[in-house]
Amino acid sequence: MFMHNKRLMYTVRVSETNPALATLMLEQFGGPQGELAAAMRYFTQALAEEDPGRRDMLFDIATEELSHLEVIGSIVAMLNRGVKGQMAEAAMNEAELYLAANQGGESHTTSILFGGAPALVNSAGVPWTAAYIDSIGDPTCDLRSNIAAESRAKIVYERLINVTDDPGVKEALGFLMTREVAHQKSFEKALYSITPNFPSGKLPGRPDFADKYYNLSQGPGDQQGPWNSGEQWERVDEPEDQMAVDGGDGEATVQLSAAEEAALLAMKSRLASTVTDDPITGADLGAGPGAGTTTAPDGSGARRN
Repeated sequence: MFMHNKRLMYTVRVSETNPALATLMLEQFGGPQGELAAAMRYFTQALAEEDPGRRDMLFDIATEELSHLEVIGSIVAMLNRGVKGQMAEAAMNEAELYLAANQGGESHTTSILFGGAPALVNSAGVPWTAAYIDSIGDPTCDLRSNIAAESRAKIVYERLINVTDDPGVKEALGFLMTREVAHQKSFEKALYSITPNFPSGKLPGRPDFADKYYNLSQGPGDQQGPWNSGEQWERVDEPEDQMAVDGGDGEATVQLSAAEEAALLAMKSRLASTVTDDPITGADLGAGPGAGTTTAPDGSGARRN
């Protein structure tokens, strides 16, 4: 059961209206790193979680993310409040109203289409989608994903703080940004309370491949570090050793029935290329300057265009 308290988790104080800034703030309302995505990610994880401690934590943080959604949505609404009334009441002449609604970004879209309300879209006007939720149902996977999601959200909040000089907006965004840090710590503690927690899942990795590092991008810029060299790694640099690492011939094969084999041979015969012919094509007939070498329309040989 949910109950809503009309008092915000953090007081929103906006110094002046700014539709363009409101549009940027929508990134954390209906964007992939935003508060709705976070709330739905943790809420659905909590519903399926079997561990009572993690379940309780996920419900707590999911509910807090909804309160953050209310805070960022209130910022958007306050920033749009001026143009909202002007648009509804035609309080300006046409040119002034156009300028007020079209201050930058997609502000004209939010003003015209949504009437200044905080819409579930990102800053580019792309609608929110459940595809933002990447839960897979394994806590060691999902907790790592949650940590990354909180990290990305913190970076977006930092960027939003950098594009406004409104002290009240900065303060509220700073609170939301800091709570992303707190949630990261909770998810880290929950992850490391599972022993072992790496690799994810139940099946172990194959020991003959678990410690190999394949240097598959070679040339200027090659670097070595603890991620690809040292006692932990068996580094594979030679191209010959990077192919057919299972000891086979590196070819793909399949066992076919007699009927499948006959059908495949018939298809190959019907679709086989005739490599001895050089037919005149549409490109040859329509070739002009810059087409390169083509076959002459009379079949007399190659011509350069």
